[in-house]
Amino acid sequence: MIEAILFSLAGLAGLAVGGELLVRGSVGIARHLGISHLITGLVIVGAATSMPEMVASVEAALMGSPELAWGNIVGSNLANTLLILGVCALVMPIALTGTGKRDGVIALLATLVLWAVTALQIGSMWLGVVLLALLVAYIYWRYNHPRPTDEEVDDEPAPAIGLAGLFFVSGLVLLVLGGNLLVGAAIDLAELIGVSETVIGLTVVAVGTSLPELAASIAAAVRGKPGLALGNVIGSNIYNILLIGGVTMSVAPHPVPASLLTYQLVLLAVSAFALLVMLATAKQIGRVAGAALVMIFAVNTAMSLAG
Repeated sequence: MIEAILFSLAGLAGLAVGGELLVRGSVGIARHLGISHLITGLVIVGAATSMPEMVASVEAALMGSPELAWGNIVGSNLANTLLILGVCALVMPIALTGTGKRDGVIALLATLVLWAVTALQIGSMWLGVVLLALLVAYIYWRYNHPRPTDEEVDDEPAPAIGLAGLFFVSGLVLLVLGGNLLVGAAIDLAELIGVSETVIGLTVVAVGTSLPELAASIAAAVRGKPGLALGNVIGSNIYNILLIGGVTMSVAPHPVPASLLTYQLVLLAVSAFALLVMLATAKQIGRVAGAALVMIFAVNTAMSLAG
């Protein structure tokens, strides 16, 4: 038990540090190459911040644990919408300035697609390709229909090109090693404490792989950039389903575990819809709403672990 926990912590540390290095390296390289801020944020940062979830889910699927892989995807989106937004709102109420509604719609539609795929118990490489094609279509659409805030300039200095390359390679290595450690330890933990791999994916792995998004969103909220915190959450939800789900289904075409239909996917769809309603009607996500989101996440996690 202690060995499995230590390996889990080591794997989480590898994913957290590796994800941070990969993001810094990717952004630095993009700036030196003159890539636009929109594409840097939407494609490069969006994909890089999803790498911890990607590595963990693909490793799990390849190791014959699709329950762990898809539990991580669904659990990460729940952590993004409930835990991360809730904590950010507790730290600093998140002002809703009318942006994010279009991406919120896409996030809800992606969630409904995942729900339908799970209900129909479809598992094929071609379904993975379709999910990836939907992501490409989304990126193409967002590139051709930017928001005014998409052109805001990030005032943080970029690292030298050599250092950015070192960050990128080091982050990639740490992600692979950390993902391998975490998945192996998570499978062992599931066996030792007598819960399903789906539950471990929904809780331990999902929260662990969402730590980079949590840190980035809190930092954005504290610095008075609510749009960045909100965009980080919504964008991550879209990437988790279309990118990570697409790659996972492509390399290991197993159906999404039907057990997720019981209430996890219901909660995910309801939370995605509720967020869209808030984006359309509310002026901010205040501390009371933030506390409610965190409480819902805590109750759901406790119920999942209790079986």
